[in-house]
Amino acid sequence: QLQVVESGGGLVQPGGSLRLSCEVSGFSVDEVIIGWFRQAPGKEREAVSCLSPDDGQIFYETFVKGRFTISSDHARNTVDLQMNNRKHEDTAVYYCPASRSTYRHCAYHVSYDYWGQGTQVTVSS
Repeated sequence: QLQVVESGGGLVQPGGSLRLSCEVSGFSVDEVIIGWFRQAPGKEREAVSCLSPDDGQIFYETFVKGRFTISSDHARNTVDLQMNNRKHEDTAVYYCPASRSTYRHCAYHVSYDYWGQGTQVTVSS
């Protein structure tokens, strides 16, 4: 069964960096679409970035372009999100959902069947 577990969250100062990791079990990272979404208090869940193995596409939401980088680590079977130049508005719970339906668009939350518990990221001085 496909499962995902997020890790790496914590407190970071504005301008700082943090690396989140999404451990995938049950399937290879090449067999699923993986996304990073986030939800801030009082706000709706929004897409941050995602990988689509079928066509090799990588998606970044506009507000993280140039600051965040998504990558897959086949040795660890993880999909990581390197976050640089953090801003206060990046504070949120970050989730990495997955789906075996790789034909789906990876930027839509309805494309995913499996969600983890999330990891809290707080940007504060």
